[in-house]
Amino acid sequence: MSSKLANVGTSIFAIMSKMANDYNAINLSQGFPDFNCSSELIHLVNKYMRDGFNQYAPMEGVMKLREKIAEKTEFLYQAKYNPANEITITAGATQALFTAITAFVNEGDEVIVFEPAYDSYVPAIKLNGGQPVFVQLKYPDFHIDWDEVQKMITSRTRMIIINSPHNPTGSVVSDEDMKMLQKITQGSNIIILSDEVYEHIIFDNIEHLSITKYPKLAERSLAISSFGKTFHTTGWKLGYCVAPERLMKEFRKIHQFVVFAANTPIQLAIAEFLDNKNEYLELNNFYQKKRDYFIKLLKNSRFEILPSNGTYFQLLGYKDITDEKDTKFAERLTKEIGIASIPISVFYRENLDNKVLRFCFAKSNETMERAAEKLCRI
Repeated sequence: MSSKLANVGTSIFAIMSKMANDYNAINLSQGFPDFNCSSELIHLVNKYMRDGFNQYAPMEGVMKLREKIAEKTEFLYQAKYNPANEITITAGATQALFTAITAFVNEGDEVIVFEPAYDSYVPAIKLNGGQPVFVQLKYPDFHIDWDEVQKMITSRTRMIIINSPHNPTGSVVSDEDMKMLQKITQGSNIIILSDEVYEHIIFDNIEHLSITKYPKLAERSLAISSFGKTFHTTGWKLGYCVAPERLMKEFRKIHQFVVFAANTPIQLAIAEFLDNKNEYLELNNFYQKKRDYFIKLLKNSRFEILPSNGTYFQLLGYKDITDEKDTKFAERLTKEIGIASIPISVFYRENLDNKVLRFCFAKSNETMERAAEKLCRI
């Protein structure tokens, strides 16, 4: 049998989480909270289940939720999207990303991907016959070199994927970045796929610059977000995509044959829950306190603390500890020290190793304290 993804193995997230379970380690690898979501939100889901909303939702998503997303997007980013034909509810952000890539990337098309890159982008590109073109974010602050991007654009460039706040590095795009992106795509047929799942987890009074805030970019862009990250419900797998009608029409053609529709009672519950604006407006403060506490706990460790401007991940450099490859050190850290993390080299095509590991701080203070105690002993 010929494999369509011959060089792709099991996701690093699954590998490290299994290793954490096998060795009874504290799991700071996979990005999920170890605390529960709002009891009110759980009550709403239960309410809609009991009220009989347990059959297929419309393919595009429950209209009430699409309307709430339209309101939220206009409120936050001053961007107007028609809920009828420019917003689609998906079974998580990863499904939305796969659907968007499948809708627009054809055999031989090139897609610019910034490394280190979230691991679902490249397999989706390759499955659709596309060719990923890699541009490395510049270590240690992981900024974009736009001159390098410009050189990578050819007549075959079909899509550019951006991700801000960025997983796995926690970097955030600036207004200048967005203006440069607009400049280099002006007059082209390039589509922008903007992964914004951490839009509400951004720190130090930095503004999230959604692609939807820039009209000239928005007209060629699909923006993807996730309720799982926003409401601490990663297991519910509910996300959405907003895009101009001409792009959304193609997106929905694929979406209907991938999942058809997402979870009905959860859609209705979140539609109602979105009236509580503070649930997402205060999320940055909530996670900044966790980031700051995690950093404070590690101040006496031998790890180098790299800047984290967004997401719920903290990068730690370990050059002063060992010369081991990051995958080996992450494995040893799990087995011997009892802390599971993610090695950053796996997010590069050529496994570039800057001696950096990613740790998730979407955890209770008790979990972070136990983890930091172990890390500070090294």
